[in-house]
Amino acid sequence: MAPPLLGTVRCRPMAERSWRWWGRRVANDLVHRGWYQLRNFGAIAPGTRAADRFGAFGAGSIIAFPPASLYGERHIHIGAGTMVAPWATLAAGYSTDQPDVPERALVLGDRCVVGIRTGLVAHESIVVGDDVWFGQDVFVTDSNHGFDDLDVPIGRQVGKHEPVTIGAGSWIGHGAVILPGAEIGRGVVVAAGSVVRGGRIPDHCVVAGVPAKIVRRLS
Repeated sequence: MAPPLLGTVRCRPMAERSWRWWGRRVANDLVHRGWYQLRNFGAIAPGTRAADRFGAFGAGSIIAFPPASLYGERHIHIGAGTMVAPWATLAAGYSTDQPDVPERALVLGDRCVVGIRTGLVAHESIVVGDDVWFGQDVFVTDSNHGFDDLDVPIGRQVGKHEPVTIGAGSWIGHGAVILPGAEIGRGVVVAAGSVVRGGRIPDHCVVAGVPAKIVRRLS
């Protein structure tokens, strides 16, 4: 014959597991709702004080929360309907207190999409046309490190500034790197993982590789 309390002993762990399951379910729901609300309220959009710090912040544009790094906002101009994903970096100048940053150091056109973890780091001039889409983990800069002085660490040497332009309607693939002096034409596809060095890329073509070269013309 089974012990008289065996049924009770077996039921208590099941009840505890049930409460634990419901508690985890509720906690999970609260965390996700809270994170959604935090991202919603933390996003930078027209009418927020954070947007007012920019040189221009177009109607319908948004910078999702949280950004990775954001400074030099008064030298950054963003058009209308542009979306910047979370963990992106938008920077103008080398530091927040640099006095000689150009007024329009970083310009993003209308209806652009900047993918998650992408970095647009301008020191003098990066100009992105309308309807340019960036994949994830893209990096664009108009300055690199110098290496002329062998007695100074490379990270402490500032390279030459060379303007970067990306023409309207272009697509910059996942993990691509755009280096100083690049002049990317209109409707250009930069393949994932490519490195675009200085020089002109004509309109309506596909470039790929390290360094990137034209692999196809679209017109």
